[in-house]
Amino acid sequence: MDRVMKLASERAVVIFTSDSCCMCHTVTRLFRDFGVSALEHELDQDPKGKEMERALIKLLGKGPPVPAVFIGGKLVGGTNKVMSLHLSGEFVPMMRNAGALWL
Repeated sequence: MDRVMKLASERAVVIFTSDSCCMCHTVTRLFRDFGVSALEHELDQDPKGKEMERALIKLLGKGPPVPAVFIGGKLVGGTNKVMSLHLSGEFVPMMRNAGALWL
């Protein structure tokens, strides 16, 4: 869990993903479309990926562990939470507050 939290605090937005996860691509694309330069950490490319997957499941309280989005070092959640924030109009202000979006 320490490794996940350390990586999550490296940038304003950090997204834990997997190559084979289509929703990971959707979430990262949303951030890119808004001009947010998120740090993507692909668990299947990391030797400690399985260990981090288990830590993310504990943090999220359920599976799947990816995508897992951290904003300002805090866990926001997965696809459903990010899309809910976007649809409710809370996404852009959250990005601005984290310093990930300047406009």
